[in-house]
Amino acid sequence: MSLSPLDQNRIESFWQYCLQHQYFNLAYPESADFDYAPLHRFLRFSINNCGDWNESSNYLLNSFDFEREVMHFFAELFHIPFDESWGYVTNGGTEGNMFGCYLARELFPDATLYYSKDSHYSVAKIIKLLRIKSRAVDSLPSGEIDYDDLVAKIQQDQERHPIVFVNVGTTMKGAIDDIGVIQHKLAEAGIPRQDYYLHADAALSGMILPFVDSPQPYSFADGIDSISVSGHKMIGSPMPCGIVLAKRSNVSRISVEIDYISAKDQTISGSRNGHTPMMLWAAIKSRPLAEWRRKVRHCLDMAQYAIDRLQAAGIQAWRCKNSITVVFPSPSEPVCDKHGLARSGGTAHLITTPHHHDSQRLDRLLDDIVQDLGAVTAPAGAAMSAA
Repeated sequence: MSLSPLDQNRIESFWQYCLQHQYFNLAYPESADFDYAPLHRFLRFSINNCGDWNESSNYLLNSFDFEREVMHFFAELFHIPFDESWGYVTNGGTEGNMFGCYLARELFPDATLYYSKDSHYSVAKIIKLLRIKSRAVDSLPSGEIDYDDLVAKIQQDQERHPIVFVNVGTTMKGAIDDIGVIQHKLAEAGIPRQDYYLHADAALSGMILPFVDSPQPYSFADGIDSISVSGHKMIGSPMPCGIVLAKRSNVSRISVEIDYISAKDQTISGSRNGHTPMMLWAAIKSRPLAEWRRKVRHCLDMAQYAIDRLQAAGIQAWRCKNSITVVFPSPSEPVCDKHGLARSGGTAHLITTPHHHDSQRLDRLLDDIVQDLGAVTAPAGAAMSAA
């Protein structure tokens, strides 16, 4: 590859830009705490994981062996026997959410999908792409789904096979919908467990809850049917990626035999990045579970540090249990622009991902928020909990 001097300068300028901004993201859940240098040499190869990692393929440059081990790790993490599960490495949380909703629609073709107003924006796209009936459900002030409104709308619709999109950590507030409460409410409404589907969007918190002492329900043992987790968030990756995991019996409904690759394919994307399974594999293999627990504890401690500083200045900051998302009244536009803060409905948030090893960058943001906001009252009814 040969670039002109002008284009080489453009590349060098972008390199310097990346160096300057690599740790910018205190407002977005992306970890920069990774080093995949041992894998750099594989970028010279076109590694394509087309099809099922559990099948042989006539496309020889694949990383199926690594992907299989990644999925084995997540099957154990989310408490489902490996031989009863199937999933794959996706290009991010949206693909994982679509896969889960796709499985649910195939299981219950005429069903309605119910999701809270705090759900990730990808749900709206998925509904259009799958052409599935849907209903938005109210949220509680904490960001959790309104369980009573969920049941009320299911009953209004006379829906016998509801598909429930469960948030295991909402985008703006880090709220976790209670899977146990949802199942209890549906049982009270006379809907048997086998007659509905629960997909869990655990983009960020899927790599938090397994490593805390008192997690909310989040796993297959707790009743979910599928789960999506991002790889570039708590784990960290130079490119967006993730995993989706489901019950093998449901996945078999969408499997297609592809003769010219000599394999089955039940994925959304078909041809898939073969490098990201290697990255997730390296991240998993290089850190024992105790190290993941330590990283999660550090992130939670940093989140509480931010809350303590803001509250000491009279700013009503809060977070949900086991969340590293700190919510506070939105500061002025110049402060939001300076720090790239995400805002919605008069609130903003910061997220203490693993690459913030100390409070130096966090303090710069907190200093600006405190100076900008002064003493502010939190929105009425905001749930203030921590862990």
